[in-house]
Amino acid sequence: MQPTATVLVYSDDAGTREQVRLATGRRPAPGLPDVEFVECATQPAVLDALEAGGIDVCVLDGEATPSGGMGICRQIKDEIFRCPPVLLLIGRPQDAWLATWSRADAAVTHPIDPVEFAEALAGLLRTRLAVEA
Repeated sequence: MQPTATVLVYSDDAGTREQVRLATGRRPAPGLPDVEFVECATQPAVLDALEAGGIDVCVLDGEATPSGGMGICRQIKDEIFRCPPVLLLIGRPQDAWLATWSRADAAVTHPIDPVEFAEALAGLLRTRLAVEA
């Protein structure tokens, strides 16, 4: 098992980024490596971090402004070679179809339910780490 997993968290709201960190904890599930976070508050910062490499999963805030996580998700799925899986935070369950349009690998509603979030993140990390192994 690798020593850490790197999770990119994008939101213009520092409180949302904090909720993601708290819901994840040191690791989202037993058997997974500890998590390190790369926090981004702007779209250019997300693109720079992804181009630098080393990101295992992205968590994008679909309600962020001025660049929403759904649009960023669609962009990175088109532009980033071997794009990491994306967990999208959506404002309401009815927005799940938009998460599908954006090509997100999973979606959870905001405000974040820590159990639901950790399960979704753990599933994406397991998939990503299995592919890299």
